[in-house]
Amino acid sequence: MNRTQLKRSSILRMAGVEMVDRDGLGETFVLRAAKIAAVVALYWFVSITMVFLNNHLLDNRDLDAPLFVTFFQCVVTVGLCCVMQLLSSVWPSLIDFPSVKFDIKTSREVLPLSVVFISMITFNNLCLKHVGVAFYTVGRSLSTVFNVLLSYVILQQATSFKAMWCCAIILGGFWLGVDQEGLAGSLSWSGVFFGVVASACVSLNAILTKKVMPAVGGNIWKLSYYNNINACVLFLPLILVFGEVERITSFSLLTDMWFWGMMTLGGVFGFAIGYVTGLQIKYTSPLTHNVSGTAKACAQTVIAVMYNSSSKSLLWWTSNMLVLGGSSAYTWVKGREMKKTPCNSQNFTKEKLTLGEKGNTGV
Repeated sequence: MNRTQLKRSSILRMAGVEMVDRDGLGETFVLRAAKIAAVVALYWFVSITMVFLNNHLLDNRDLDAPLFVTFFQCVVTVGLCCVMQLLSSVWPSLIDFPSVKFDIKTSREVLPLSVVFISMITFNNLCLKHVGVAFYTVGRSLSTVFNVLLSYVILQQATSFKAMWCCAIILGGFWLGVDQEGLAGSLSWSGVFFGVVASACVSLNAILTKKVMPAVGGNIWKLSYYNNINACVLFLPLILVFGEVERITSFSLLTDMWFWGMMTLGGVFGFAIGYVTGLQIKYTSPLTHNVSGTAKACAQTVIAVMYNSSSKSLLWWTSNMLVLGGSSAYTWVKGREMKKTPCNSQNFTKEKLTLGEKGNTGV
């Protein structure tokens, strides 16, 4: 019996889970495992649904206005932040959300990050619009590679040989995927370009986030609030410059409640992904969160292929496995490296919270 309990405790520790005492008694393995399974399932549901929903909204041939779609989701996020603040003040014991009063000085300090933020979500959505969900994982797979590159260029942080090998595997999977999409006749070079730029922006966003965090007291929700307010303002001239106003006004479903309901739902899921990401990290660990994200991307690809009734070659699937395998291996390698430095263990957790899916990225 003791050996069985020891094994169960070991399994939870491997997932990065701490046993929680309740009334002086250890929480049962079954209850703890059920909570973890529920949180992971919720993360998968929200993340996968958000990607498919964004793809549906952006793939609308009658409304070619990706900037407007992204702008509206940012507006919804700001609105939800205000609602959460109100609910938190009414029921502080149930809802924990920081009280934020808009400050122009803080907004200016966050502005450089906001420019990268809108570039990230815009190019991410443009990639999703042109390549679809099936190729999305490969098309947006270079974030890890750019993270290593930009960390070296901007922060002068060296990367281990093992981590470099993981990046090489990801690059190999990316190029194989592009080659197989080309052979299948479904390759969108503009989609690949947008995916590469989005990947670079994701990495740059993560690096700038660390620098900007002190301006918002280290609170990720305050950062999301200011980021989305700035984004709403910055998107307006872009929508005008790229001629989306005319497309919006001539859209036949502009007064359709179903369309606006779907648009609002996209914003709600964009806001929710930040919450469920933090929840998954809280109940598991940063390392397990990344592994879960990789497995989710695999499931997402399979669902997209099945939904579209597509037929993919063995090499096409191999490219996905290389990308996902390289990403998982990189996560594992970096996790071991961070754990070897005790003083960085807390920074590792905070860093993964920062790098987690936030806003409307659909990563």
